[in-house]
Amino acid sequence: MRFKVAALQFTVIAISLIFATAADARTINLVGFGDSLMAGYQLPPGDGFPEKLQVALKEKGLDVTIANAGVSGDTTAGGLARIDWSVPDGTDGVILELGANDALRGIPPEESEKNLDQMIVRLKERGIAVLLAGMMAPPNMGADYAARFNPIYQKLSEKHGLPLYAFFLDGVALEAELKLDDGMHPNARGIDVMVEKMEPAVTNFVEAISSVKN
Repeated sequence: MRFKVAALQFTVIAISLIFATAADARTINLVGFGDSLMAGYQLPPGDGFPEKLQVALKEKGLDVTIANAGVSGDTTAGGLARIDWSVPDGTDGVILELGANDALRGIPPEESEKNLDQMIVRLKERGIAVLLAGMMAPPNMGADYAARFNPIYQKLSEKHGLPLYAFFLDGVALEAELKLDDGMHPNARGIDVMVEKMEPAVTNFVEAISSVKN
């Protein structure tokens, strides 16, 4: 009789632990916030960076969703104007990718840095973690512009204690076969390369969020 009671108690405890673990674990909600590089310019539905990254993370066993909040043509000023309503409540983390259009338009890097800084501050005030994705100025903008633009992401990363992925187009920028005919945007194969290269950084980002949230 005592054995049956002990076995029953053990079963109840085991079930309680299982349900407690399930309750503690929850989906991590991310938002990919950026421009056409994030939006999936001219790509079929499901072939954009956030969508393919979500698949890659789920294949690793991570319970994560990634909403695509990319807007083609967006600048850092545009991002700042929409950051509050484009990132909904309940978001755990944002992959922040903006600045390419600033560089293409020759916007002063100091202005771009200020806009990114304000976006980061607003997200942090809401308790939303940020993974900053860096960009590099195109060569035609000249060495002086590049010297002012390229370091802003590292500076912001250090200032706010953020994880930084140095160059969003790493592995794609110089490979014509991985880009659309415009020579600027990644094609589906290019997105695959970007996901493969950035996935470890995002995995670390998700795990860091999970350790705090759970």
